[in-house]
Amino acid sequence: MSGAPAPAPAPNPSGSASTPAAAEARASEDLHLVKSPIVGTFYGSPSPGAEPFVKVGAHIDTGQVLCIVEAMKLMNEIESDETGEVVRIFVENGQPVEYGQPLFGIRPSRKR
Repeated sequence: MSGAPAPAPAPNPSGSASTPAAAEARASEDLHLVKSPIVGTFYGSPSPGAEPFVKVGAHIDTGQVLCIVEAMKLMNEIESDETGEVVRIFVENGQPVEYGQPLFGIRPSRKR
């Protein structure tokens, strides 16, 4: 660890969840969340062993494929609805996802 300041002590499992929830809420305020439009299985690449569609730090454009969510043997490409930088990927390859579950956190490149 290279002197990065710790915002809070280690999480207390029996304590209040307000600190992690507050941090998560603040992070999501700054990020555009791409959420799963369906229930299925998340795949970050087009096939096993292939390079992922995107990685953290990648610049993406609106309409760019970010991942695949498999539902009932159908491969559904999930596209970005925002241009910006991928800051966070919330799920891992092969993980089941629910409707509305955040998949990606994107820092929009446009100024508001």
